[in-house]
Amino acid sequence: MNDSALTSVLLPVALAIIMFGLGLTLTVADFSRVLRMPKAVLVALGTQVILLPVICFGLVKLFDLEPAHAAGMMLLAASPGGTTANLFSHLAGGDVALNVSLTAVNSVLAVVTLPIVVNLSLAHFLGDGQIGLQPLKMLQVFAIVLVPVALGMLVRSRRPGFAERMTRPVKLGSIIVLALVIFAAIYTERANVLDYIAAVGVVAVLLNILSLFFGYVVPKLARLGERQAIACSMEIGIHNATLALTIALSPALLGSSEMSIPVAVYGIVMFFPTAAFAFYLSRRTTGQRAGSSV
Repeated sequence: MNDSALTSVLLPVALAIIMFGLGLTLTVADFSRVLRMPKAVLVALGTQVILLPVICFGLVKLFDLEPAHAAGMMLLAASPGGTTANLFSHLAGGDVALNVSLTAVNSVLAVVTLPIVVNLSLAHFLGDGQIGLQPLKMLQVFAIVLVPVALGMLVRSRRPGFAERMTRPVKLGSIIVLALVIFAAIYTERANVLDYIAAVGVVAVLLNILSLFFGYVVPKLARLGERQAIACSMEIGIHNATLALTIALSPALLGSSEMSIPVAVYGIVMFFPTAAFAFYLSRRTTGQRAGSSV
């Protein structure tokens, strides 16, 4: 597959499927629920929007990544969570309703916060704020993030039975499509892929681990419940790699295959620490419940 086919066909289709699938799981109540749990939402979003980019910036400076790779990592850190976070939260015993609400709010918020973080990163590392806050590019980010979500929500409101039946197949399709997009992104840079993995693999793993850790610890310090802390951890620790890849590779936005490499590497390596942490939390939660029932 050539670059033009990847950026003009596969990426938009991949992101549309994933965001549409997200919309199938959302209702208006998921947004209004935020008003009933403002503390959890503010703690989670504050950690993700403010603390996480700071942590990522520290990592890329510490490991002295190449400018394009550093900017790609910052793009990833600024990307919201998604349906994969909901799945891992369920497996770990988290508050999935909170995850759904966080994903809904964060997807809207990212339309503003993501261009700000990316613009500052590009200006710092590359001396060029390409995505900036230009109205047209803001509109493009808005379209690729929210329009498929809105369509999915519309389908759910009109055909709830169909939406329920489609949720599982769309989730599976999303995982398959994400895998194909990551493979395609790496294939376009196949001559240097091992060098890239060596260069950014450690940073990608550390970003995932630190995201999960602070996503759990900060809510606990804020005295949120265990299930809410787990939900926050998964939402903050798992990023929408397909959205980041689309922004990195789309000629209308960044058009940089080099910036896509850290995102693609993260999309592969993040499953291992996340699965291990989810397993640990699920065993811990089960043990606590067993202890409280004695």
